[in-house]
Amino acid sequence: MTGFDSFAMVDWSGGNDTGPRPRKDAIWACVVRNGRAEEPTYFRNREIAEQWLCDLIASEVATGRRLCLGFDFPFGYPRGFANALTGSDDPMQLWEWFERRIEDTPKANNRFDLAGEINRRFGGKGPFWFNGLQRSIDGLPKDKSDYQNPFPERRVVELAPETKGSFSCWQMGGAGAVGGQVMTGLPVLTRLRRAFAGKVSVWPFEVLDKPVAFVEIWPSLTLGAGPDGRIKDAWQVEQIALSLAAMPVEDLANQLNVTAPEEGWILGVSQRKPDIAPPPLRNDCFALPAGVNWTPVDDALALLRERLTVIAPAETEPLAQAAGRIVAEDIVARRSNPPQPNTAVDGYGFAGAAPEGAQVMPLHPGRAAAGIPFDGTVPEGHALRVLTGAALPTGVDTVILEEDVNLQDNHIAFHGPLKHGANTRRAGEDVAEGDLVLIAGRRLTPADLALLSATGIAEVSVRKTLRVAVLSTGDELVEPGEIAGPGQIFDANRPMLLSLINRMGFYPVDMGRVVDDREALRDCLNAAAKQADVILTSGGASAGDEDHVSALLREVGAMQEWRIALKPGRPLALGLWDGTPVFGLPGNPVAAMVCALIFARPALGLMAGEGWQEPQGFDLPAAFEKRKKPGRREYLRARVRDGRAEVFASEGSGRISGLSWAEGLVEIEDGARHIKPGDAVRFIPYGSFGL
Repeated sequence: MTGFDSFAMVDWSGGNDTGPRPRKDAIWACVVRNGRAEEPTYFRNREIAEQWLCDLIASEVATGRRLCLGFDFPFGYPRGFANALTGSDDPMQLWEWFERRIEDTPKANNRFDLAGEINRRFGGKGPFWFNGLQRSIDGLPKDKSDYQNPFPERRVVELAPETKGSFSCWQMGGAGAVGGQVMTGLPVLTRLRRAFAGKVSVWPFEVLDKPVAFVEIWPSLTLGAGPDGRIKDAWQVEQIALSLAAMPVEDLANQLNVTAPEEGWILGVSQRKPDIAPPPLRNDCFALPAGVNWTPVDDALALLRERLTVIAPAETEPLAQAAGRIVAEDIVARRSNPPQPNTAVDGYGFAGAAPEGAQVMPLHPGRAAAGIPFDGTVPEGHALRVLTGAALPTGVDTVILEEDVNLQDNHIAFHGPLKHGANTRRAGEDVAEGDLVLIAGRRLTPADLALLSATGIAEVSVRKTLRVAVLSTGDELVEPGEIAGPGQIFDANRPMLLSLINRMGFYPVDMGRVVDDREALRDCLNAAAKQADVILTSGGASAGDEDHVSALLREVGAMQEWRIALKPGRPLALGLWDGTPVFGLPGNPVAAMVCALIFARPALGLMAGEGWQEPQGFDLPAAFEKRKKPGRREYLRARVRDGRAEVFASEGSGRISGLSWAEGLVEIEDGARHIKPGDAVRFIPYGSFGL
C-alpha cells in the first residue's frame, strides 16, 4: 500500500435538513492536499453531502491523487448482527441491505421505523432503542426500561481503553446517537462504492489497493472542544485531516494494519495490547550503598522511592464500584459540564441585556425545566418561564430572578439594568469535553465520582487493590481472649497493622501468628507470598537468635537490614520472599506503628500505583519542652489542643496508650534541638497517612 495524496474527513449526521446557515450538529467535511487544509465545508443535508462526495472522488481519481476518505460512524455492527439479517458475516452485504431499505430525504427518513422492523424480528425489545419521533413505533422503545439485546452491546474496538465514552450503534436517538448516523451513512457509502466500482477499498474489510480508501474515524479519540469562535465539528474534521496528512507513511500504514473482518475498527486505536508488566523487583532492590550501615530517615525514604515500582495491575471497573480505587491512567472528560447553557435560578429568560429602568415583556407560552427542554424558539422581546438547571432555549441567554419580577396579564415587569448572560451558566464552564479531569495515581473520592459521572465517564481504569499480608512472630504472643501465661503478652501489633492497612485503602490479609520456629515461619511466608502482593511482619527483624524473619530472608539471599537513624524503631528488615516484598517491622508496637507510617505507607502507595505520598505536616507552636541530641530523627506521639502541639508524657516505646492518646506525630529533625514552649514544631496528623 502506498501513501495517500489527499485526505478528506467527514462528520456525519442522521438528522433532517439544518438550513442554510452553518451550525453545529450538522454535516461537515474538510479536504487536505499537499499539507494544506481547505476551508471546512458545511452541508445542510445528506443529499448535498453525497453529491459533494461523488464530485470529490471523481476529481481525485481523474487527477491521479490517492484519497483517504474518513467518516465518523461505525462501518460495522457487533458480531452476529450481519449474519442474522443477511445470512452472511460479510459487512458489505449488510451495507447493501440497509441501502435497499432506507428511505431518505432532506426533511425525513425512515430510520426509526426500520429499527422497529428489525427489532420485531428478534422479539421486539432490541437491539435498537430510543424512538425519537412523537408517534409510537411497534418494537422500538423510547428508553431501555424493558430492553433486551440479543447481540453484544458494543463492538470489540469500543471496549478498548482509548474509546471510553463512545456511543453504541444501537442507540437511535438522543444525545450522541450513533444508530441514526450508521443507518443513513451506510447507504451513501454503498452508492459511492457502486458509482466508483473498482476504485474504492473499505478499511478494514478490504485490501487498500484502490485509488480511494474509506476509513472509520472518531474525532473524540484525540480531540476535544475546538477553539472559541469555531464550530467543534468543523474544527475536528480539519484537525484530523491535517494530522493524517502529516503522519509518516509508515506510521499510517501501521495504524491501518488491522484485522476486523465483521465489526470494523476505528482508525488510531491499536489492536496490539502491549505485552508489558511492571518489572520484577530485583533481589538487590533494598541493598544499601557500599560502606553504608547507618541510614538517615531521608536517605532511607529516597532509596525506597528510587528502587520500588508499581506492582498492582490495572483493570476496568464500573464507576459505582471504583470508590477508593487508584486511577491507572489519566481520565479525559467525555462530555462538558454543564453540557448545555442553562439557567442558574428560577425565573424568566429572554435574549440580551436589559437597560436601566422599568421593563415589561410579553410572556411566551410554555416553560423550560431541568430534563424537560423547551421545544421551540422564544421570539425576540419575549420572555419564557425557566426553572433552575433548564437548558436555555433558542432565543434565551439572560435570566431574571422570579423574586424580581411581577407577573400580570401574561406579561412580566421588572427593573433593569440586567447584564447580558445574567443568572446563566455557560456550556463547559466547569469542565469542557476533552479536558483532563483526573490524573493517574489519584485515589478516587466521592467527589471524584460526581465529577466523572457529570462528564460522561461510566467506567474507569483502576489499579487492583494492593493485597498486604500481616503476620506476627514470637513465642510470647497469644490472642486477645486467650489465657496469657508467665512471660506471654497479647498480640497488639497484628490488629493494629491490619487496621492500618485497611484504613490506608489496601486489602489486609491476616496470616495470623507464627511461633519462633523457622520452618513454621517459612511455611507462613510461602503462603503469604501466594496470597498477597506485599508482606508486613512484626518482630524477628533484628539479628538475635530468635529473629527468624531476618534469618530466613538472609538464607534466600534477599535481605537487607537497615539500621535507621530514628527513634523509635531502629531496625527495619527489607527483603524479597519468592519475589514478594517483605517489610520486617520492629516488634515493639510503638516502633512498629511509627515505621509502618513513615516507611511502609509511602512504599505501599508507590507499589499500589498512587505514587509516592509525602505526609502533609503543619508547623505549630509547641506546648512542651524537650532537649534532643543530634544523630537520630525522633517521632513523638502528639495531639493538638488550642492550636498547640502537645506530646505524650512518656517517650517509652512500650507505652501503647500513647498511640491511642495521640492524634499524630511531632517530627523532630536529625540535628540537636532544644524545643521550648511556643517554638515551632512539625505536627503530622494521622490523617495525612490516610488514617
